[in-house]
Amino acid sequence: MILFTLFISATVLSYLFSRVVQRSAIRRGAIVSPHSDRWNRRSIPTFGGVAIVATSVILSAIFLLLSGLIDEVITSSIVMLAALAMFLVGMADDNLQLTPLAKLVASLVVGAFFVFGLNLPGVIPAWVAVLSIVWFSGIVHALNLLDNMDGLAAGVALAACLFLAVAFGVNLGPMLVAVLVVVGGSLLGFLVWNRHPARLFMGDCGSLFIGAILASASLVPIIKSDAPLFFNGFIASLILVVPLFDTGFVLILRRMAGRKATRGGTDHVSHRLVSLGFSERSAVRILYVFGLVGGALAVSLSLGGSSLLPIAGLFIVGIILAGIYLARVPAYKNEDFLALQKSALAPFLQDLAFRWHVGQVLLDVLLVSSMFYAAYLIRFSDDALGQFLPSFAASLPIVLACKLVALYLSGLYSRSWSTFGLRDLYVVAYGVGGGSILSILAAAYVFRFELFSRGVFLIDALLLFTAVVATRASFRLMGEAAVNRSKKRRRVLIYGAGSGGQLLAREMRVNRHWMLSPVGFLDDDPKKQLRWILGLPVGGGVDKLKASLGRYRAEEIILSSDSINGSVETKIREVCKTHGVSVRRLRVEIS
Repeated sequence: MILFTLFISATVLSYLFSRVVQRSAIRRGAIVSPHSDRWNRRSIPTFGGVAIVATSVILSAIFLLLSGLIDEVITSSIVMLAALAMFLVGMADDNLQLTPLAKLVASLVVGAFFVFGLNLPGVIPAWVAVLSIVWFSGIVHALNLLDNMDGLAAGVALAACLFLAVAFGVNLGPMLVAVLVVVGGSLLGFLVWNRHPARLFMGDCGSLFIGAILASASLVPIIKSDAPLFFNGFIASLILVVPLFDTGFVLILRRMAGRKATRGGTDHVSHRLVSLGFSERSAVRILYVFGLVGGALAVSLSLGGSSLLPIAGLFIVGIILAGIYLARVPAYKNEDFLALQKSALAPFLQDLAFRWHVGQVLLDVLLVSSMFYAAYLIRFSDDALGQFLPSFAASLPIVLACKLVALYLSGLYSRSWSTFGLRDLYVVAYGVGGGSILSILAAAYVFRFELFSRGVFLIDALLLFTAVVATRASFRLMGEAAVNRSKKRRRVLIYGAGSGGQLLAREMRVNRHWMLSPVGFLDDDPKKQLRWILGLPVGGGVDKLKASLGRYRAEEIILSSDSINGSVETKIREVCKTHGVSVRRLRVEIS
């Protein structure tokens, strides 16, 4: 109840402070003007981070005084001092335009003092201390880079604060949990002003402060806890997956394009989602979903849900696949991958990536291993799992070899991901089924099938089939999602639900260059009406055309068949002309 009160109080106070900061920024001329390497297309007042920091400091101090948690004052003070130090660096950058090198050095220095203060007894090895300093600096700059679209950094950081408080609450202690809740509430109050279309920016003073809070809170459990470093680091990475993903994505692709990593631009994950056809709000919401899923998995793992490790692995695979797909969206004026193409290793890399499909094989190695382990977790309870799990470790190499051979012989690696469809399901079923049969035969021959279960192989086959289909169909699904969700595409009604109309609908869904989105079919045949074809509703013919135009908010009608002519075509064009809807005809020619 106390934490909920703190959260609501922080939200209200931050909202009020943000209004004051907005008015003050306008009076003082603290405005961010549109620029070629920025996403905003209009001038926006900045320094919203002042409201976030003021709210966080005031309410955290009040909670400390009222709660009497004096024994936790040292750790919480170190965290807050590190965040305030980065706030001052951000203020200097907002006013004086510091160089990227200066900000990097400042974040490393602040991170070094933070780790030193937190590790005064010297309980952690030197290499862990160095990694902690680098992590601090990396998260700080990741949040700074993520602040590239209205509401993105604030919303992602809000979720991260709350997930960190829940996942590491025992290690952080009540005071630091309260600090995270207060910062989360202050972000929510600020988000009212920062959501699209933004009326206030947080500035570097805000993003560097928030990044320092998140970096510090994620490091406290690693430095203070006895839990394995990798485990806590993995949980923190899941919670902070969006800023880490965006930063890694941008740095890698800028390097491949031969651009400086510190050079700004509209080449982030959010920008490429918009380039695909999503609206700004949709792009931000997609990244919100990534952050929420990563945070939920992290909390589940921290509470003892080790059975979710395969799902967490698949989530990471999904993030990587999304990155590979978005990397194909042009962002550097035909200079994408230019540096890679000019590299001396280019022929070698090209052979690996495109001739032997090493990437797909490595992905399947991960999928086969994860799904086989997941099958054991599903099939056996805790006591039985400990008894049967040795058979997993002993047989995994053989199972892996059998299934990779079967997938290769099925012809799966010669299939295109972008056009993956129903006919490819047979190939996947053939490869997965053949691999399972070979694995069972190998287990029976080598291990006499002792400590093995037929149920494990059945569950494994179903899981692997689903995982392979999901990964192979991911590019097509992402492309169709971008087409269907785009606000820039013209809404099209297809007149004629026959083979020509269905062909046209399919092409619209995958061809983003057409900028057309099918919203339904119209047909004069009563047998086709009031049905759904390809997931699109089929409406009435020319007599109900006027009502259909209004219902589907169509901007264009395409006649899909030569049989739609004469008086029917004349009537269609007359009605469409009256309502300002264009009419075109599909023509297919083979010469």
